[in-house]
Amino acid sequence: MRQKREELWGKTLTGLAIGLVCFLVLAILIFVGAKGLTMFIQDKMSLREFFFAGHWDPAHQEVGALGMLVTSFLVTLTAAVIASPLALVLAIYVSELASGKIAKFIQPLIEILVGVPSVVYGLLGLEIIVPLVRTTFGGTGFSILTGVLVLTLMILPTVTSLMIDALKAVPKHYRQASLALGATQVQTINKIVLKAAKPALLTAVIFGMTRAFGEALAVQMVIGNVLQVPNSLLSQGSTLTSTLTMGIGNTIFGTLPNNALWSLALVLLLMSLIFNLLIRLVSKGAKK
Repeated sequence: MRQKREELWGKTLTGLAIGLVCFLVLAILIFVGAKGLTMFIQDKMSLREFFFAGHWDPAHQEVGALGMLVTSFLVTLTAAVIASPLALVLAIYVSELASGKIAKFIQPLIEILVGVPSVVYGLLGLEIIVPLVRTTFGGTGFSILTGVLVLTLMILPTVTSLMIDALKAVPKHYRQASLALGATQVQTINKIVLKAAKPALLTAVIFGMTRAFGEALAVQMVIGNVLQVPNSLLSQGSTLTSTLTMGIGNTIFGTLPNNALWSLALVLLLMSLIFNLLIRLVSKGAKK
């Protein structure tokens, strides 16, 4: 009887916890969704203008978010393209090639970098990357390229740490069987280990993109925060998150400028859901 009561209590507490989490997630989706759609329903703004116009000035009925959308995707995708190969090389070295002592030193160091606050990366960008870009390409140094480099530094430890775990999760007998058949270590890594860990490696990249897309402070400090459609990586720009964080405290609740910012928040939420859906699809494909 005591064991049954304990089991019942355990199931009840677990069910309550799951119910609370589901309720909070649903409440966030409903609240942000309702606020984000207010601009289109109550203020009668055009959905087409929001996604395809480049002029953002809600105080004068201009709510074109194209520049922020393009900048956000450009910064995120470029940072992922740069960081992913670097992370893969580091992960292969730590998990497959480095000696035990070196691996035990490097991996904790990478994990420490994962927890560094984003404002620290922003300050490094201001002190090092902005002057470097200014000296190399001219201009002020504040640009999309600078934001890309800062985001690359930010997501590199995260992606690397996840990739190391993914490679270490590949069973050792895969490697042993390949080496026993006469394959070299490089061939084993390329043909066996990387293929077996491919879904988990893709998941690591998507996690990095998720963090990059949602980052606000570090990018805001170095990108220039100019509301325009960029024409190159050296252009100044503004992402969805930087515009949202800078503007939300300067608007009045219920006005068009405030509702427009909530629409940006809804786009960010939907993109987070899409990234999570991609992770689920990749994981599902791995199980098959």
